[in-house]
Amino acid sequence: MVEAQPRSVRIVITGLGLLTPLGIGVDDFWEGLRTGRSGVRRVKGFDVSDIPSQIAGDVQGFEPRQYVSAKDVRRITRATQFAVAAAQHALQDAGLEVTDDRRDQIGVLIANGGNSPVETERLVLDLHQGGYDRMNPFHIAGSLPNMPSSHVAIHFGLNGFISTISTACAASSQAIGEAAHVIRRGDARWMLAGGTEAPIGRYCLAGFSALRALSTRNDDPGGASRPFDAGRDGFVLSEGVGVVLLERLEDAEARGARIYAELVGYGSSSDAHHITAPDPAGRGAARAMQRALSSAGMGIDSIDYINAHATSTAVGDSAETLAIKTVFGERAYQIPVSSTKSMTGHMTSAAGAVEAAACILALTHGVLPPTINYEQPDPVCDLDYVPNQARQADVRVAMSNSFGFGGVNSVLILQRMGADGRTRGAGSG
Repeated sequence: MVEAQPRSVRIVITGLGLLTPLGIGVDDFWEGLRTGRSGVRRVKGFDVSDIPSQIAGDVQGFEPRQYVSAKDVRRITRATQFAVAAAQHALQDAGLEVTDDRRDQIGVLIANGGNSPVETERLVLDLHQGGYDRMNPFHIAGSLPNMPSSHVAIHFGLNGFISTISTACAASSQAIGEAAHVIRRGDARWMLAGGTEAPIGRYCLAGFSALRALSTRNDDPGGASRPFDAGRDGFVLSEGVGVVLLERLEDAEARGARIYAELVGYGSSSDAHHITAPDPAGRGAARAMQRALSSAGMGIDSIDYINAHATSTAVGDSAETLAIKTVFGERAYQIPVSSTKSMTGHMTSAAGAVEAAACILALTHGVLPPTINYEQPDPVCDLDYVPNQARQADVRVAMSNSFGFGGVNSVLILQRMGADGRTRGAGSG
């Protein structure tokens, strides 16, 4: 057991692991954001002729055998394979070697919503067509939401804290925020935290289409995800994974690690309104943002950039705009706000971690990722959405918003190291 840490202990991020529709690894992801490239494509791997939404954001070029054994390729889900791959990238990026004296001090908290929709769909068809003998004996256990975390721990031999959060589209932001608390209370010294999702199959496309949540701009896949634009008609379903490595600032400095950013604020709340629709006034989202600011010990003047949850739905984007105005007042019009989902689509449980990484890279490079496909301003959405082109900016502090089905809201605040000259942290992370 690691000794419990006081609230003033500073938590930093030293490693990133990303597999997204923009590519594999940090460099591909950032290049895609910086250039405003869309990762949304027409679905080709299965029949979508009878489904209203026929587009998705998939991870191309992923070779699972580079990360897991041939046996595990057959036995574990694509979402779990993603998690193992991203954890490996994050550990390597952080320069953290898993040694015998560290194994019981490294924890895992990887969010997941539906670990095996595609595999379950395939197996149910096999069962109906071929009977019991077609049943995969590993499927039931392997499809549990905690399997991505568990397989990461098994793969790397990590004996520390382990858990899973499953709060829909807010899950991986919550995983990062809660992972900081795990370190502070002494249950781990390092935490691999984030989220993974691989939902692209007939079942999920049909289900979200029936919910009328997805864009049907099938003839223009790259232009389908258009947050805040007056012509938005729904989100684009995507797959992907984001994992970060968190640790205490003093540990990172002691081992000479490259530090991306400090996690200074974390807030969460419930709308208590509806299972799919947000509170149209954005009250729950505003509470989460206010709590994140309070935990960081910051005022509204501290935030230089907001990475919006904005999925490209009519109600969601307008509610988030109202929430930002509620929290920031007139200053809302001075803060650049962009939605990287315009390029990646919506990775559901993985979205928050990937978007936290977008904030971290914006802090690192001094560049704001754009909201692409912004063509028709919506009078209800009237903030600065960094339309269509990336923008150079002195970004010191960034806020990342994540809002999920069931009315779950989660907000992270990340700060560039040395941005305020502090010698000790004020945030609760």
